Amino acid sequence: MIGIFDSGYGGLTIFREILKKLPDYDYIYLGDNFRAPYGNRSQEAIYKFTHQAVEYLFNQGCELIILACNTASADALRKLQENYLPKKYPDRRILGVIRPLAEAAVKISRFKRIGVVGTRSTVESETFVKELQGQDPAVKVFQQACPLLVLLIEENWLKKPETRMIMKKYLRPLKSLQIDILLLGCTHYILLLDEFRQIMGRRIPVPHPGEIVAQSLVDYLNRHPELETRLSKNKKVNYLTTDCPDRFSEQTRLFLGHTVKAEKVDVDNFI
Repeated sequence: MIGIFDSGYGGLTIFREILKKLPDYDYIYLGDNFRAPYGNRSQEAIYKFTHQAVEYLFNQGCELIILACNTASADALRKLQENYLPKKYPDRRILGVIRPLAEAAVKISRFKRIGVVGTRSTVESETFVKELQGQDPAVKVFQQACPLLVLLIEENWLKKPETRMIMKKYLRPLKSLQIDILLLGCTHYILLLDEFRQIMGRRIPVPHPGEIVAQSLVDYLNRHPELETRLSKNKKVNYLTTDCPDRFSEQTRLFLGHTVKAEKVDVDNFI
């Protein structure tokens, strides 16, 4: 079974693309909606919450977990991979969403001037900077925190002129720095992908993060048959939330394109 974790709804945009590429596997999607959003929380809180969620998913039988959340990937992934997994689950794996985006961006970028938009926590962690420059030390990275966008998206203000105005204000500094590619460092932002592309113009590509992460997972499973063969394939998907299931189901229409039935769970005691 594959676990997909996000602090809330945004990871559904990643999961949607994974389901297109890998429809045969069994999945658990867990959204920590009770404590969302993570973007303005401390790194200590983000690590604690992500650790609890990961432990819960492993207890449900997941062999592989995708942190479909840039904030969790930035502030918790490396510590979980280096300290937690080797001690407790050495044969299981946790993957994030930032490295696949960094690898793709370095290949696409022509002039090595890469822009990143994300939550305040993701930007302050500088994880994108480290990953991108780890791929190519010559890359220059320009970041912009966009703290208002998650709230606007969850209120379904996708087509409101106010949202476009705020996006233009956030993106103006990056355009003036002559970036040659823009990375969406928050899974929510995928719902505004068309608007990002229109504002940035044809010369500055804005790749779809979900498509990149989904293809990266396909490639990872092909490279690791010892893990892939342990994954169950019954096309079963369970949706879990730490808050109101009805609210979660309503939001899935926006993030998945259709509603699903969700179950409420408590992950607080899983560390």
